[in-house]
Amino acid sequence: MSAAQKVAAETILCQRLRDWLQAHPVQSLGVYHPIRQEPDLLALYNVLSEQGVHLSLPIIHGQDQALGFVRWIPGETLVKDALGTSVPVNGEAVQPQALLIPCLGFNTARIRLGYGGGFYDRTLAQQPRPLAIGVAYAHGLQQFTGEVHDIALDVIITSP
Repeated sequence: MSAAQKVAAETILCQRLRDWLQAHPVQSLGVYHPIRQEPDLLALYNVLSEQGVHLSLPIIHGQDQALGFVRWIPGETLVKDALGTSVPVNGEAVQPQALLIPCLGFNTARIRLGYGGGFYDRTLAQQPRPLAIGVAYAHGLQQFTGEVHDIALDVIITSP
């Protein structure tokens, strides 16, 4: 995608997510800061925070562990962790009700392709399980068979 196409797709993704979240409200939402070519949803995060939704960002506790989440308000200082992910400098550990999960690719069974670390699958295997909302560009729809450890997302919101 060109830079202009990426911005247009992200604008539509933000609107679709906002509409979906209005129809399925949550009080706490785990979000992500984009790395590489993941959709940038900061505009949506600002709106949700202003509406009173408690946001949090993932933190990695260890290579083979589930993600933790730390409360975050847009604009607060972030630092890069060892994997290049932006994380809050400090914050309260929380268990979000739902997660926005970036998908590099996905299939019709709502299995996502990520970077291969398995962090989100381990997180979704825990109880209580948060609602899993995939976020993807529409061209990410691929035909593939999931692995035994893959956990299907509840819904995937895409750009056109």
